[in-house]
Amino acid sequence: QFMLAYAVHALIRADVMMKTADIVAAMTLEAMRGSASPFDARIAAVRPHKGHKAVAENMRRLIAGSEIMHSHENCQKVQDPYSLRCVPQVHGAVRDAMNYAREAIDIELNSATDNPLIFEDGSAQSGGNFHGEPLALPLDMMAIALAELASISERRIYLLLGGDSVGGIDLPKLLMRDTGLNSGFMLPQYTAAALVSENKVYSHPASVDSIPTSLGQEDHVSMGSISATKLLRVAENVETVLAIEQMTAAQALDFLRPMKSGKGVEAAHREVRKVITHAHKDRLFHNDIALSLQLLRSEKMLAAVEHALGALA
Repeated sequence: QFMLAYAVHALIRADVMMKTADIVAAMTLEAMRGSASPFDARIAAVRPHKGHKAVAENMRRLIAGSEIMHSHENCQKVQDPYSLRCVPQVHGAVRDAMNYAREAIDIELNSATDNPLIFEDGSAQSGGNFHGEPLALPLDMMAIALAELASISERRIYLLLGGDSVGGIDLPKLLMRDTGLNSGFMLPQYTAAALVSENKVYSHPASVDSIPTSLGQEDHVSMGSISATKLLRVAENVETVLAIEQMTAAQALDFLRPMKSGKGVEAAHREVRKVITHAHKDRLFHNDIALSLQLLRSEKMLAAVEHALGALA
């Protein structure tokens, strides 16, 4: 029950993170004037993983009707960096991993894991339904998958800070005009990089370990409780990294005004600006990160986007 409770809690949070990751990726794509080509349905059709198809559809809907995307349809840039171009493949693989975990969790929620088990005919059977392996492996997989959402998100944050040198047309380096006196969004990116690195440690699978106890009777154990507790640490770090991309992309989009983004991205940008103002000079970004994280966890931004577009995949 301990492991299962953690798994259910993490899965609920993951559902929000996966949709939010698509939204903030679309915000960054627009801010970087990236290409819409990688989200073409035909690309997903010839490598038809379910997650890939769902994410590509979300991205198309989020940027639909964008003045920014229309403004550079005939530009000379051929390909974007992987962190933009491969969003469907990476975010989609995370979704597929979560569906594997979801199936295991659904089964476990409707299972008897006592020992011995007493059946209707009155017989008592001793077995191994108590063993945590059926949950330990999905819990480890969830941690690895969620960590990838943060890994690719941090790379997009890095892109946003590069200005013209990485293709961010009209974006000043570090997303501030006067970076001789200001560090801009460099320190939030430091934070994201640190959290991604921390997740690399937490993503090591606990289930590959085992240590015997009870005089050798319990000679193989799942270590699933460790899988469960470190999963929540990963989830918290991923939410924070996505929150940093959320506020960084909003800052970048401000520089492209008066052009408007797609309907979904506009809705997301408005929600960010309700709680965080544009940064004209350095300030204590810890407060902005906390507000952005609160916005993400409240699901208000997700709700606003889905109100504008309908439910995301």
